[in-house]
Amino acid sequence: MSVAGWDESDLEATMRQQWFDEARFGMFVHFGLYSGAARHEWVQNYERLTDEDYRQYFENFDPDRFDAREIARRAKATGMGYVVLTTKHHDGFALWDSRLTDFTSMVACGRDLVREYVDALRAEGLRVGLYHSVIDWHHPDFTVDWNHPRRDDENAHALNEGRDMARYREFLYGQVRELLTGYGDIDYLFFDFTYPESQQGWAGKGPEDWDAEKLLAMCRELQPAMLVNDRLGIPADFVTPEQYQPTAPIVAADGSAQVWEACQTLNGSWGYHRDNTDQKSATLLVQMLADSVSMDGNMLLNTGPDGRGAIPPRDVATLSAIGEWMSLHRDAIVGAGHADFTPPREGVYTRRGDRLYLHLFSWPLGFVHLPELAGKVTYARLLNDGSWLKTSQTDPDQVAGLMTPAGEAEGTLTVHLPVRRPDVLVPVIELRLADGI
Repeated sequence: MSVAGWDESDLEATMRQQWFDEARFGMFVHFGLYSGAARHEWVQNYERLTDEDYRQYFENFDPDRFDAREIARRAKATGMGYVVLTTKHHDGFALWDSRLTDFTSMVACGRDLVREYVDALRAEGLRVGLYHSVIDWHHPDFTVDWNHPRRDDENAHALNEGRDMARYREFLYGQVRELLTGYGDIDYLFFDFTYPESQQGWAGKGPEDWDAEKLLAMCRELQPAMLVNDRLGIPADFVTPEQYQPTAPIVAADGSAQVWEACQTLNGSWGYHRDNTDQKSATLLVQMLADSVSMDGNMLLNTGPDGRGAIPPRDVATLSAIGEWMSLHRDAIVGAGHADFTPPREGVYTRRGDRLYLHLFSWPLGFVHLPELAGKVTYARLLNDGSWLKTSQTDPDQVAGLMTPAGEAEGTLTVHLPVRRPDVLVPVIELRLADGI
């Protein structure tokens, strides 16, 4: 079947991603045994902890302050349209009542945290996302490689004797099947991750280890409307730049626009890290969000609940500040995307229908000059309070084809600004475009 040059798979992909393109902003939640260790979610790897060393965090896992309803409400108040929870990270600890292992939250504390989370998101009208690691350092058949905590043991290579990745794949598929059949409709699945051989010759893990095509096909069969990311090592629905911002819209290999999402942390750590104080400012994060949307991308912003399951106060403060900004500037983000206009040096554009939004990362003195927009804007206002802004353009007949007195090229629209910068994280000017623009 084809419609207007599109085949059926193109149409299915477009339908799957429609809500994702609209939402633009989501919350990532990293929570697990490492949260109690409070030293980064890779603590087992970084400190070369054995299963016995790591067991203390399982035996003392007590998330008495993990409140999925509060997480959902916090995400919604921040202006986010979806949330992604770590169902299982690389340490192998499952946050649901898995029948395939006893290394679960149900055994540790008597709670299916995935069930609590899914129910809470649906109650708030948010899209449900699950993160699932295809790596599992706890599983006895997962082979030791250069990312494994046991890689520096004297007998590291010997540890692989008897381990069987085929058996591990059966376990991996079984856990994914549990998640995709036991919790109703799932909107988004974030797999993590594929990695190459190390420079020292240690094996990595790639699509063949997960039989990625088969695993993706199973996901499509069980949840046809669900988005899947690219970290199985094969193309899927979107790509996931991590801890960096692209500098232009991403283009796929065939030249088409690539759906993408930048996943970012609040302080450089995904899991709770008590002593990490490298907290990004709310202003910087709003700039990163606007920058992503200006290039037709999304931003997934992470929080790592502490060892008792609560969102740390420093994260709450940052998310609250972003939420206050989003309550005033939602239209410039949600449902917006790339605009085919050259922005001024002071910021970036996003566009939503006939509204063009200028996000000002720096506040100019008195005026901001917008190339090529003369005659194309019918109204301008500050979005935070709806206050009108005067616009003007130089009559080209008065300058006889020369540069205008202020140095702007012909066709430039000038927006007149108050000297005092609005008291918001990032000021936004809303420009109403003339019909047909």
